[in-house]
Amino acid sequence: MTIYFVAGEASGDEHGAALLRALREMTPDMVFAGRGGPKMLAIAGDAFINWSDAAAVVGLWEVVKRYGYFREQFQNTLSEIATIKPDAVVLIDYPGFNLRLARVLRKKSPALKIIYYISPQVWAWNRGRIAQMARFLDLMLCIFPFEAELYNKSGLRTVFVGHPMIENLAKLRNGEERQPNLIGLFPGSRRREIRKIFPIMLEAAREIAVARPEIRFEVAAASESLALEIRKMLDASSLRDRVHVVTGVAPRTMQHAFAGMVASGTATLEAAYFRLPFVLVYKVSWPTYFAARLVLKTKHLGMPNVLAGREIVPEFIQHEARPDTISKAVLKLMNDQAARDTMILEFNAIIDKLGETGASRKAAEAIVDELNTRASRDLT
Repeated sequence: MTIYFVAGEASGDEHGAALLRALREMTPDMVFAGRGGPKMLAIAGDAFINWSDAAAVVGLWEVVKRYGYFREQFQNTLSEIATIKPDAVVLIDYPGFNLRLARVLRKKSPALKIIYYISPQVWAWNRGRIAQMARFLDLMLCIFPFEAELYNKSGLRTVFVGHPMIENLAKLRNGEERQPNLIGLFPGSRRREIRKIFPIMLEAAREIAVARPEIRFEVAAASESLALEIRKMLDASSLRDRVHVVTGVAPRTMQHAFAGMVASGTATLEAAYFRLPFVLVYKVSWPTYFAARLVLKTKHLGMPNVLAGREIVPEFIQHEARPDTISKAVLKLMNDQAARDTMILEFNAIIDKLGETGASRKAAEAIVDELNTRASRDLT
């Protein structure tokens, strides 16, 4: 059997690689093709395209500016699938690209199995699309328990597999003690995110350093290219000797830092998993922000807050992302033990909702069952 995968960002590459490993353990002769990042490429081999750095953009305005690139990649993806003729296409997160791809594929190939892993968060901005998705997807594999109920009601067969983050991060727990004078900075996994968010974090860090001169900072970069971008910004900063940049080891930073500033995204759940008290910082272009406010149906942006149903992590978004207010909130988490304990207790409840380890294995089993069901129907 051959499966074609599409993942478009660092987190999708991480979860996709875990899924590929689980599938290979179950069906060693399965062939993998598609596009994602370096971790998926290392498992899939030469029939895979590493495009995650170029594909990882955030926001409406940023996508519009690169419309030509994405249009070309969309057509290339359709051509690759038509040539390979896979038994199934597995789409991993990345909804702006993957939902459109699923719709076109259903029209072009009505018999093709189309499976979505890590469901798009349409419940946050357009629940009406859930019924539409049921018409062009065969199976949804979701990672939050409340999603399964929403999708199943629409007629889209859905399986809750748990959050793959749990199994990945469980292997990285090191029991390291927190350093009481260290703050972790997690400015995102995309270049445009870093250019918008890191300067705000850096200015907040400067204000914190004035209040507490003994504090140091560690920036977790998602890749070496992003680390270079961060170091360029640090060259002009008075904090350059007190900020250490590390690459590819965000979970370690989350475990030994005493508090953190985290960009919205998967990293917020990772920080909650490691019980790192933190504040959420996020900023995008103004056109993207206004477009998001028009469609966003949830009160909060960070997933810990969405899962809790209230703000347990302070959110500083767009015009509210001011260094003075951010620095005060972080200092409170550094100095106020009661505030730290309260946030950590909330994190315990949130992580319990995400299921046990083994999400990738459960997702792989669901995919194989779907393919075997189709094979059985074809034989009869």
